[in-house]
Amino acid sequence: MKAMILAAGRGKRMRPLTDTVPKPLLMAAGKPLLQYHVENLVKAGFTDLIINHAYLGHQIEAFLGDGSQFGAKIQYSPEVLALETGGGIFNALPLLGNEAFLVINADIWTDYPLENLRHQNPAMAHLILVDNPAHNGEGDFHLTKPFNSEVGFLQPEISPDSTTLTFAGISLLSPQLFSQCKPTAFPLAPLLKQAIAKGKVTAEHYHGAWFDIGTPERLKALTHYLEQK
Repeated sequence: MKAMILAAGRGKRMRPLTDTVPKPLLMAAGKPLLQYHVENLVKAGFTDLIINHAYLGHQIEAFLGDGSQFGAKIQYSPEVLALETGGGIFNALPLLGNEAFLVINADIWTDYPLENLRHQNPAMAHLILVDNPAHNGEGDFHLTKPFNSEVGFLQPEISPDSTTLTFAGISLLSPQLFSQCKPTAFPLAPLLKQAIAKGKVTAEHYHGAWFDIGTPERLKALTHYLEQK
């Protein structure tokens, strides 16, 4: 199974840190964020990687090269203008192939065991969800799961037996999710909501460590966490 790292964001909220460095190459405890992902993916058995980039993307290619130093094969999907999450994935589909693939945001950090996803085959998508952080208190998706299980189906609306959680930026996606799309910039969320309405999206609730690195303060928090490990 192939994996894609989404690394095309501008990182405006991280300025001035991102004025000269792309957000995925910001340092946390002495290592670029992007390197954590590459190493964790390889450790989990994902060695065929695709990385999209836009702003200062040449720095990303210069740092990672062809991936051989990390035990990976890396291909790049450059974007002249950032295509948003959905458009970026759609643009990379020729590299991703016809089978389900893993997608992970470059601006998160987690200890989620990615090897758990290697042999899953979702109908349209399988998402990893986490408890709602302070900056996203209302959450993103409504998860209904069987008793004593962390895995269930997403549903369009909240109900008495569902829990509203935050998307962790980790997913398994089927190329079929993009079958009606055209090459332009567009977000991923509307596609997921359409598939959720059809009962085609599963998800799991992860309780381990997870950081959304959207501000300099959260980058500092991650650095502190990693230095204390």
